[in-house]
Amino acid sequence: MSIASRYCDGVVNLVREIASTQEDNILRGAKLCAETIKNGRLINVIGPGGHSNIAVEEVLWRAGGLVHVNAILDPGTNLIHGAKRSNIVERTPGYAKAVLDSYRLKEGDVLIIVNAYGINSMTIDTALLCRERGIKTIGITSTSFANVVPKDSPSRHPSGQNLSDLVDVYIDNHLPFGDAIVTLNGMEQKMGSTSTYANCFSINLLMMQTAQLLLDEGIKPAVWQSANMPGGDAINKQYEDELLPKIRHL
Repeated sequence: MSIASRYCDGVVNLVREIASTQEDNILRGAKLCAETIKNGRLINVIGPGGHSNIAVEEVLWRAGGLVHVNAILDPGTNLIHGAKRSNIVERTPGYAKAVLDSYRLKEGDVLIIVNAYGINSMTIDTALLCRERGIKTIGITSTSFANVVPKDSPSRHPSGQNLSDLVDVYIDNHLPFGDAIVTLNGMEQKMGSTSTYANCFSINLLMMQTAQLLLDEGIKPAVWQSANMPGGDAINKQYEDELLPKIRHL
């Protein structure tokens, strides 16, 4: 098989596995999100560490995405400021508190925590702080790494805990161990990462299920249009005027 065929098959099998096994968990998470919107609140999303931020950007001002989403995009873990710097920051115990404080999450809010590995300090601190503060959590993560990485590994939170065990709703993104899935002739290290596909597919399923629950109750959810489509700017402007003061990165 060609490289393209192997990578394509691997990614397709991954998203099919998510779709076929996570329907109940996605529905549970969507119920929390739908209630949040009905109560006039925003759905908060954080990707505490490196490439996990991509899934957060995926649901911010996104064509076909829910409008009432508050993306938490702290520059500390954003790759644009340095990939290794991001890695160091995500491993820093206590850093998450400053981030949550600055975005002013409060009791009764909902936070989606997206981190495919689910073990670093910022991720675990985020989940623990949400428990303390009465913030409901939905974790998009896996146990493929969490069940294997030693408890005292430098990549872990000092407690050795896993995100999947700390959230109110756990959506398994089925990340394969090692992330990359394609073996090339003459090289041991695989290529072709999958974590962004797994994270983004899972969170989009969650957003769509949330919208469907609202529609089932006769509530038409606000959804962004592509700004590149005719009339898109005018449709989006009504939402932008409402939410610019509330969503920092809008």
